[in-house]
Amino acid sequence: MPSLEEALASDDKKQIVIEDCLVLLDQEVADKKGLSGIAIKTGFKAVKSIKPGFIRGVVSDLIPEFAQALDPMFQEANEGGRGVGEHFVTHSSAAADALLSITDKKAVKSKNRVVKGTYQKLRGQAKKSVEAAMPRLGKMIEKHTAS
Repeated sequence: MPSLEEALASDDKKQIVIEDCLVLLDQEVADKKGLSGIAIKTGFKAVKSIKPGFIRGVVSDLIPEFAQALDPMFQEANEGGRGVGEHFVTHSSAAADALLSITDKKAVKSKNRVVKGTYQKLRGQAKKSVEAAMPRLGKMIEKHTAS
């Protein structure tokens, strides 16, 4: 079984995966409701407005690291004969922690004040939001790793 990074970040698939990730992000943000949803939508819009293509660049840069972080869970699902999407949902807390550990490090290093400030304001809600994205993320990963 190839690694998740090999499956998602290979030259022939990466652009398609990026497009699917951008759709996933837009869907997740659109689904947010209430005051926290307004904050997330406002923050996402602010980050998107920094410069065209900014989110695409961030997604492109994060895919290999995210794939490495999620690979143990991906391999575990495959070895257990369980659907990857179902496995990610079942282990959404651990998956969210793995992904957020990467974005936390990136945010600390960011020199862009808008990005850094927005991330800091939304970080408290981030785990819950990432966990909520696991069904879509799991399906997307299944789509790109199915034989």
